[in-house]
Amino acid sequence: MLFKLLFYPGKVFNELSIEDKHAITTVPRFLIFVLLLPPLFSWLGASQFGWRLGGSEPVFLDTTGLVVFGFFYFSILAVGFFGTVYISRWMATTYEAKTSQSLHFSLFTVVCAPLVIASAAHLFPDVFFNVLILIPALIWSITLLYRGLPVVLGISSERGMLMSSALVGWLLVAAVSLLGICVGLWINGAAYVLGV
Repeated sequence: MLFKLLFYPGKVFNELSIEDKHAITTVPRFLIFVLLLPPLFSWLGASQFGWRLGGSEPVFLDTTGLVVFGFFYFSILAVGFFGTVYISRWMATTYEAKTSQSLHFSLFTVVCAPLVIASAAHLFPDVFFNVLILIPALIWSITLLYRGLPVVLGISSERGMLMSSALVGWLLVAAVSLLGICVGLWINGAAYVLGV
């Protein structure tokens, strides 16, 4: 199923669209990997190589700092994933789409799969290296969202494009808000805790 998620997402979307019980129960099982693998890769990479924030020397944290940042990373991913599923279900009535919670969970698990695989770049936590890997994965995920949403939720491609665009707008607002929160935390003491 993992192979099919990554290389044949169209088949998974078609199985979800006909509400195949096997697909609906199997795909959400990968949600734990969606939430756990990026923080785990980040923790392993930061503990071995340190964070590289440009040309400066790498920043190393003690074990407590790594656990705290890993916990916050996991929490942010969980809030983002479940928030997006909730927003998607809320929007579904507007676009006359299916509102089944399991379908929305399954859809976004498939959409997030490329980002989870690309998060292996966190094993070498250099900012530029991660950007080079994660931007193509983000484009792949957005493509999956635009192609898969109308199929899975049973709406026309025009409504699917509008709903997908609204969801991308929500995700952009959430990302900018997260950047603002990170800058605020950095200015108000996180840089001192990191020793930067």
